[in-house]
Amino acid sequence: MGDIGAAEASWPLTTWQGWQRFATTDPPVPPQPGDPPRSVEERLAYHSRFVTIRTPAIDTLATQVRTLMILGRHQQATARASLIVTGPAGAGKTTALLHVGRACHLAHHRKNPAPPGSAHAAVPVAYVLVPPGATAKTLITEFARYLAIPVTTRMTQTQITDAVCHTYTAAGVQLVLIDEIHRLNPRTTTGAQTADLIKDLTERLPATFVYAGINVTDTPLFTGTRGAQLAGRATLVTCGPLPARAGTRQPFRDVITDIENNLDLTHHRPGTLPRHAPYLHQRTAGRIGSLTRLIRQAAITAIGDGTERITKTTLDAIQLDHLAETQHFTRTR
Repeated sequence: MGDIGAAEASWPLTTWQGWQRFATTDPPVPPQPGDPPRSVEERLAYHSRFVTIRTPAIDTLATQVRTLMILGRHQQATARASLIVTGPAGAGKTTALLHVGRACHLAHHRKNPAPPGSAHAAVPVAYVLVPPGATAKTLITEFARYLAIPVTTRMTQTQITDAVCHTYTAAGVQLVLIDEIHRLNPRTTTGAQTADLIKDLTERLPATFVYAGINVTDTPLFTGTRGAQLAGRATLVTCGPLPARAGTRQPFRDVITDIENNLDLTHHRPGTLPRHAPYLHQRTAGRIGSLTRLIRQAAITAIGDGTERITKTTLDAIQLDHLAETQHFTRTR
């Protein structure tokens, strides 16, 4: 039994088994009033996974995806409108993509439960990564791998594409998430062929496509004839760094408060982290990925050393990702 569980846990998100496990596994639950204290191991595991912090970008993406899926439900003549999630590294693009994908998966299965005794559940969501140096054939092979569609070395790209379109349509795929889209360069021959493949898929599959990539508006994806075709069909959702202030609001401080409210530390004083918002904004450049990583690491450190609280001293001792540390050094010079 342990071997089966280990095998199931090894499926990556870019396979249906891995995606289904991710989408149907209950997310981490923050401590609730009246609950018995959790063990050290339970709290370490909780801070390692942690909750998804809702950001303006996640809310915008969720609304846009719902709207486009309704809009494209009865559209057949042309490719459906799509979405592109863009922003710098560490801004929460993949988190937003996965959050919305999971919500779509769960909503579909609530409305359309599998009949009793059915061995095949519907597949409402597909998640694909653009491989490094992608060609049209390697990308369509990734689509095939997601649903375990048999592919042999003798099969042509057209044959694999036909198999993918047939199987995805039969499986009921409604939402296709393509991550790392910035790896495509339509100015090269292989990149142009890969971009053409994606355009072909959007026209043949009855699904809404959502792409995510690093600063895609600064890449060749938005230039030339193929770039114009993509830009003309896609709405841009930006996962940028959160500003310290936006009019009378303080969105970055609000996110810090949300993170702090979800911590599970026995001696942490509420309000400590929001008071350090200016320092945290300077330290992370407003990047949500860097912020959550910093605070989660500080929480794990606080549990490990027994202090059970996060202070500025704790935060100072945590080394962030190289990009954040480099930007912090540049800003403080």
